[in-house]
Amino acid sequence: MDAREPTWNPQPRIPALALPPLACDAHVHVFGPLARFPFDAASAIRPGDAPKEALFALHRRLGIGRCVIVQSLVHGFDNRAVQDAIAAGGGRYLGVALVPADVPDTELARLAAAGFRGVRFNFMTAEAVARDADAVLALTPRLARLQMHLQLQIEGPLLRSLARLVEESAVPVVIDHMGRVDASQGPGHADFSALRAHLRGGPDRVLVKLSGIDRISRRADYADGIELAALLAAEFPAQCVWGTDWPHPNHSHIPDDGALVDALARIAPSAALREQILVRNPQALYRFQPD
Repeated sequence: MDAREPTWNPQPRIPALALPPLACDAHVHVFGPLARFPFDAASAIRPGDAPKEALFALHRRLGIGRCVIVQSLVHGFDNRAVQDAIAAGGGRYLGVALVPADVPDTELARLAAAGFRGVRFNFMTAEAVARDADAVLALTPRLARLQMHLQLQIEGPLLRSLARLVEESAVPVVIDHMGRVDASQGPGHADFSALRAHLRGGPDRVLVKLSGIDRISRRADYADGIELAALLAAEFPAQCVWGTDWPHPNHSHIPDDGALVDALARIAPSAALREQILVRNPQALYRFQPD
């Protein structure tokens, strides 16, 4: 997409699926407005504004009552846009920050007090794993003192390379977008098997976001991505949360967020399973205050 073009659909379809009260969209971003929150100079992505007001309107349309906003590389380590949205969210919006591995304890404590429940690191290349994995692992005892978790964006083939970080982390590890596996390879592929192996560590150790069916699939109906998400939901129901990934930066197309909600009817076919993934699991992980 061209620089500064919107990456989100302002009029997604209204879902046919009614979500449970306090359903949580556990993976979104906010961008800008650029006049207040400039892009990080190192970011190669220059999307159009996706401000908090648009996010709040989307959630009203979709029937979503809670949300976790994840800091993006678009704004780098400047977490102010997310913090601003959290402050305006009336207790229903929390965050995950982007920080360097050597972030000072004072900054971590400030973020935790502002409503950030975890920190995110990107491991999209083998070089990033070799350079940063040990430093991120060393950070996790400091996260534990603040009840913050570790969130990882991982390119599928690197899931095995990060086994030590995942297994030895002092805090729960949340894996983004189903590990960005290639859904066309099916559930028997080594990358998906590695993701499942991590999840067998248990709900106190590893969780997964059932987001990104539109990223891991090349099909227009996302059927193979939905299949993998449904397998994870059935096998690890206490370890799954879900998100739209709005506003869909750095993507091949603009998904319809209403269609992503409706896909939950196939990912989590029963009302009880949807309640667990959309309400109970996010409540336990993110510690929303009572409504």
